[in-house]
Amino acid sequence: MSTKVEIEVGSGNVYADLGYDDAEEMRIKAGLAMKIGEIIKRKHYTQMEAAAIVGLPQPKLSGLLRGQFRGISETKMIEVLNALGRDVQIIVGRASRKPAAKGRTTVIYA
Repeated sequence: MSTKVEIEVGSGNVYADLGYDDAEEMRIKAGLAMKIGEIIKRKHYTQMEAAAIVGLPQPKLSGLLRGQFRGISETKMIEVLNALGRDVQIIVGRASRKPAAKGRTTVIYA
């Protein structure tokens, strides 16, 4: 007996696929949170140590690392990355050449 499975191709943004109004912001925050978690793990910090370094209460940092970042601004997440010894560059460029093209935000990790 075989069962057919319907596969739907995603947009590349799970938050948009789920219908969130702030999908782009959530995608960016998820990427920043993932990078913060990678740095903390690579440096072998406990959550208490990391929280003291980045200036967040440990429960707030724990939530951020588990994807609960709605109450944390992108600016605060950039400050956390800076506190963890990372430079963050923001580059503003032109959107595509189409006259009414809307710009997009991309986070690139080096």
